[in-house]
Amino acid sequence: MALFSTKRSRSPDVVVITGASSGIGRATAHSFAARGARLVLAARRAQILREVVHECEKLGAEAIAVPTDVTDAEAVSNLAQAAMDAFGRIDVWVNNAGTGVFGPYTEARIELHRQVIEINLLGTMYGAAAVVPIFLRQGHGVLINNISMGGWAPTPFAAAYTASKFGLRGFTASLRQELKDHADIHVCAVFPSIIDTPGFVHGANVSGRALEPSGVVYPPEDVAEKIVGLVDWPRDEVAVGWPARAGQVAYALFPGPTEHIMGAAMRRFLRHASPAPRTEGAVMRPVDRGATVSGGLRANGGARGRGGRYLGLALAAAALGIGAAVTAGALPARRRR
Repeated sequence: MALFSTKRSRSPDVVVITGASSGIGRATAHSFAARGARLVLAARRAQILREVVHECEKLGAEAIAVPTDVTDAEAVSNLAQAAMDAFGRIDVWVNNAGTGVFGPYTEARIELHRQVIEINLLGTMYGAAAVVPIFLRQGHGVLINNISMGGWAPTPFAAAYTASKFGLRGFTASLRQELKDHADIHVCAVFPSIIDTPGFVHGANVSGRALEPSGVVYPPEDVAEKIVGLVDWPRDEVAVGWPARAGQVAYALFPGPTEHIMGAAMRRFLRHASPAPRTEGAVMRPVDRGATVSGGLRANGGARGRGGRYLGLALAAAALGIGAAVTAGALPARRRR
């Protein structure tokens, strides 16, 4: 699949990716590089970012590293300017940086919750603020926001994460409608299911339990390929993995039963998961660990013990909401209210 525009000179697209030092961002950089894109890679960890640049160059792509903290609006604006200075335009911008806090809401410092909102929601808004004016001047561009199935159905014990993702879905939809009169500017949203990335290392965990998901876990490359595909076939919203799409439908039709199932599964996980130290991960500041594409969950055959199985089930449990609601007679109950 060639990565060229049909409405511009047939030169490789210029792609900016935030959160590019690991996980989905690193996999997305590799996928775009393999297709000949020119890359501008952003993340907080400068040394690791340079490693990703080298990997992309080995795949035959031009790439530069621009260390960026997406919670700093000026830094994100500088990222856009660096891309323009290097390549003269921006064709694709992927807002991918994200994190979360797992555990009881009141167990985490409010600063952690605020930082999650700033990274996930405001970081994406800063990215859009930096690149949309460029798209408007150019007359073309694809903005891709990596959201989460947590933007369609709430994730218990991840309140700030859920708040940021619900907000991000709304922001993306609103911006998309603002730009509808610009036929060659697209705003796309990606909703992955649970993905095997180092994100469980980077996120804060105040639950005192190990985060070891298993079961329905998808590789980061699946998300990367979906993101790359949006450049050639832009769509408003795409899911990666059946739990994400099922969660969307279940919560839209039967929010109460879906919330109940998700909550029950997550509480069961907390009862059975292995003890683990409480950690703030990389939420407040970057850490060296977790610099790979994969988090190793699939390579290790999934998580250890019952707790991991329950977490995997919990994050896919929204898919059961429809059946549970129908079985419980939720639909007639909704009509009576």
